[in-house]
Amino acid sequence: MNKAGLVMILSSLFIMEMAGAQMERAAVEEQYKWNLADLYESDDAWRAKKEELEGMFDKVLDFKGKLASSPQTLRQCLDFQSALSKEFVRLFMYARMNSDLDTRDPKFQGMGQEMAQMGTRYSSLSSFIEPEILAMDAATIDRFISEEKGLRDYEFYLKDLQRKKAHRLSEKEERIIAEAGLVTGSADEIYNVFSNAELPYPEVELSDGSKATLTAAGYARYRASENRGDRELVMQEFFGALKKYGSTFATSLSGSVNAHLFYTRARNYESCLANALDGDNIPPDVYHSLVSNVNNNLGSFHRYLEIKRRMLGVEQLKYSDLYAPTVEGVDLKYTIDEAYDIVLQAFKPLGDDYVNTVKMATQNRWIDVYPTTAKASGAYSSGDAYDVHPFILLNFNGTYNDVSTLAHELGHTMHSYYSNKNQPYPLANYSIFVAEVASTFNEALLIDHMLKEIKDDDVILSLLMEYLDGLKGTVFRQTQFAEFELKMHEMAERGEALTSETLTKLYADIVRRYYGHDKGVCLIDDVQTYEWAFIPHFYRDFYVYQYSTSFCASTALSEKVLQGEKGALEHYISFISAGGSDYPIKILKKAGVDMTTADPFDKTMAKMNRVMDEIEKILQKKGI
Repeated sequence: MNKAGLVMILSSLFIMEMAGAQMERAAVEEQYKWNLADLYESDDAWRAKKEELEGMFDKVLDFKGKLASSPQTLRQCLDFQSALSKEFVRLFMYARMNSDLDTRDPKFQGMGQEMAQMGTRYSSLSSFIEPEILAMDAATIDRFISEEKGLRDYEFYLKDLQRKKAHRLSEKEERIIAEAGLVTGSADEIYNVFSNAELPYPEVELSDGSKATLTAAGYARYRASENRGDRELVMQEFFGALKKYGSTFATSLSGSVNAHLFYTRARNYESCLANALDGDNIPPDVYHSLVSNVNNNLGSFHRYLEIKRRMLGVEQLKYSDLYAPTVEGVDLKYTIDEAYDIVLQAFKPLGDDYVNTVKMATQNRWIDVYPTTAKASGAYSSGDAYDVHPFILLNFNGTYNDVSTLAHELGHTMHSYYSNKNQPYPLANYSIFVAEVASTFNEALLIDHMLKEIKDDDVILSLLMEYLDGLKGTVFRQTQFAEFELKMHEMAERGEALTSETLTKLYADIVRRYYGHDKGVCLIDDVQTYEWAFIPHFYRDFYVYQYSTSFCASTALSEKVLQGEKGALEHYISFISAGGSDYPIKILKKAGVDMTTADPFDKTMAKMNRVMDEIEKILQKKGI
C-alpha cells in the first residue's frame, strides 16, 4: 500500500504501537479495515436481500417427488439450490464478520442467529432432495449426467452421495436432523460470545510497572515477553481465569461433543472420528498414523525444546518459556506496510498473477488489520463469498510472527481466490483437509526469503527458531490437540462424563507426555493444564489434525517449488485451483504428495532436524 509523507508514516507507526492495546475501532484508518460494503452496501441492503431470498424458499417444494422424472428436472433443482446457497453464504458472512468486529454488538449477533434459523428452515424444506437422489441407482445417475451437460458440475456431488448412501436417512429422518441444527450449534456460539465478550479477563501489572489486560490477544502478546517473571505471571493469571470458569467451559465443550455424538449415532457411523472423516473420504488410518508418527518422533521435539532451553539460558525450561524470544537483542518489528512488502517479495516464486492478486488484497481492504476492543481474537481468511473476494481478519501486533500469520492467511485467501476463479460454484469449496496446505506453503516461502536476505547470525537464529516454533505449533501442538480430541470423543462414546476435572486430567496427561514433563524436558504447572478451555477449534469436530497433515504436505510441495523442480509450480497452481473437484487425498496426489504414506511426515522430520543442525552449528560458533 503506497503512502506518501511523514504524517502517514508516523500514523502507521502509532497504530502499530497501539495494536497490543485495546484500541477503539474508530481510531483505525479506513485502509486497514474491511470494506464489508463489498458484500452489501448497508444493513438495509442486507435485510432486503435476506427477505428476498427467504421468500424463495418454498419454491424448492416444486421439485418434490420429481427429481427422478428427468435429468433436466434434477439439474433445475440443483441449480436452484446452488444459487440459494451462494447468496445465503454471502448473507451469513456479512452478519458473522460484522459480529467479529465487535462481539458485544447484539444487533449482529441477532443477524447471525437469524441466518442460523433461516438455514435450518431451508434445510428442513429441502430435506427431500438427497433421499430422492439416493433412491435412484448409480446407473440412472450416470445416464442423467451423460444426457444433461448441466449436471456435470454436480457429478462429483452426485457420485459422492452414492458412496455415502448407507449413512443417509429417510426424508422424515433427514428433516429431523435438519431441525436439530437449531440446538446442536449453540455450544460454539456460547463459547465464542463468552470467551470474547463476557469472560472477565484479568489485568496484571508487569515488571516495568505497566498494566496489561489479558484478553486472548493480550495473552498472545504478553506470553512472549522477554521478562521471565512477566511470562510466568501472564500464563498463571490467564489460565487461572480459565480455571475459575472451568465448569462453564467444560459444559459448553461437552455440549459440542454430544452434538457430534448425536449425528454419529443418527447416521450409523461406528465412531465420531469415522463420521467426521467420511465427508472427505479420508481413511481413519491417516489420523491414527499421524498421532503414532508424532509420538514416535517426540525425541526430535525434545531436541527442539533443549535448543530452546540453551538459547534462553535457563537451567530448566518451563511451559511459560515456550513463546519467549530466543535471541537476545533481536526483536523484529514491522509496520503492516512493511509486512505487505515482505510477503510480496517472498511470493515471487509463484509468479506475477499470484503476486499481483496479493497486492490487490492489500490495497482494496480485503484485510482487517488491528486488534480493537471486543474484536474476535486470532486470525482467519474467509473465501466463501464466491462472487466477491476473500476477507482476512488479523490482530496485527507488529512482530515477525504477525508477518508470518499474514503470509499464512494470504495462503488461504489465494487458495479461495484461485478455486473460485477456476471452478463453478458447486465445486469451488475445497476440503478442510487441504485448507492448511496453501497457508503453511506460504510460511515456507516467507522463511526462505528472509534467510536469503539476512546474513547476521543472531537474526538467522531468530528466524530459524521462528520456523521451528511454527513447526512445533502446527505439527506437534496440533497433533497433541488431535490426540486430546480423539480421546475426549472416545470418552463420550463410552458414556463417560466430560467435566472440568476429567478434561483437565486428560489434557494434563497428554501435554506432559508431549513436552517431556516427567523427563524434566519442559515443566508444566497444574494451572496450565486448563489450556483446553482456550482452544476454539475443539468445537469443530476433528479439525485440528489437518493443520499437521497440511504442514507435512506443504513441506513436500514447497521444497519442490523452491528447488525449481520441473512442473512443480504448475502442479501447485493447479492444486490451489482445484477447489473441491475431487477428494482431497486425490488432489494432493496429483500435485505430487501421497498422504496415505509416511513420506510427507518423514520429509518434514528430516527438514526439522536439518534446521536444528544449522542452529546448533551457529550456537557452537557462538559458544552457547
